[in-house]
Amino acid sequence: MGKNNSDSRNIRERIKKISADLAPTLIKIRRRLHEHPELSYQEFETTKYLTRWLKKTSAEIRTEYAETGVVGVLRGSDSGPVVALRGDIDALPIKETTGLPFASKNPGVMHACGHDSHATMTLGAALILAQLKDELNGSVKIILQPGEEKNPGGASIMVKNGVLTDPDVDVIFGIHSDHRLAVGHIGYREGVAMAAADEFYITIKGKGGHGAFPHLAVDPIVIAAQVVLGLQKIRSRMVDPHDQVVVTVGKISGGKTTNVIPDKVKLIGTIRTFKPGLAQEVDVMMRRMLQGITHAYGAEFDLNVDYGSPALINDREATHFLLQSGKEYFGGDNCHFTEKPSLGGEDFSF
Repeated sequence: MGKNNSDSRNIRERIKKISADLAPTLIKIRRRLHEHPELSYQEFETTKYLTRWLKKTSAEIRTEYAETGVVGVLRGSDSGPVVALRGDIDALPIKETTGLPFASKNPGVMHACGHDSHATMTLGAALILAQLKDELNGSVKIILQPGEEKNPGGASIMVKNGVLTDPDVDVIFGIHSDHRLAVGHIGYREGVAMAAADEFYITIKGKGGHGAFPHLAVDPIVIAAQVVLGLQKIRSRMVDPHDQVVVTVGKISGGKTTNVIPDKVKLIGTIRTFKPGLAQEVDVMMRRMLQGITHAYGAEFDLNVDYGSPALINDREATHFLLQSGKEYFGGDNCHFTEKPSLGGEDFSF
């Protein structure tokens, strides 16, 4: 956009004005999305709603990349570069207790990770660019992506199905809300920015029995307790301290009543790493630990590691471009270098 400094200033002021005019509409869109959250790969109504708005931009609508989600292509006047903007649209299986007037109306589902704002920002960019379409020296691909929260990741599905081709994308930008930054501030980091996010599923298989006679059973609950504590030793005693890793058990389930020892207990959780290949090493460590603990009690185990999104690595040139734009629009004092990469995961890495 723009051929010289004067053109750039003119475009910048026009964008600021359009943004201010659109702000009330975008607030309504975000709150509508927040009220009606949908889980990964179930975002059918969300997709319909976003598509209706995307059609107002006169963008070319594409829906062939995934069962949910939608893509719009805004073609400019010249055959210049293709820039993609991506926002994810799925919510989490969490009950909302905020008491907000626009709180979730879908029981047990909530936009707790900010994807309602991600989708709104990406759609907002499309609505702004639609009014500046004749100024575009190239094309913009708006990607409203499903399934970021659940493996194999909606990004991997859309990429596999060609979302970055026809027209071929030269650079892609994503944004992720961060509670550590105040409203109106942005963070940036080149290189490794977010962790690889993998999931593990463990089943401890013991022998059920009566709670009054534990010696006649093989108690998988007691074994599971040992496993949870043991897994925390991976980070502190089995991995190089310079290599960051998190092994978190997120759910334990087993048993039905007070006085019966169950046959099995299930544990599920996440592994977060930055170093390539480290998650596979942790997998081996977990198996060795499980083998030792379960063997000591006369039990057995199953372990499945579901490898998800790799670490997110930001391109240096694209990051610096974003920083320069951020300074122009928000001011240098509102742009902050993120010193530490986040152990949160993002399938934008695909």
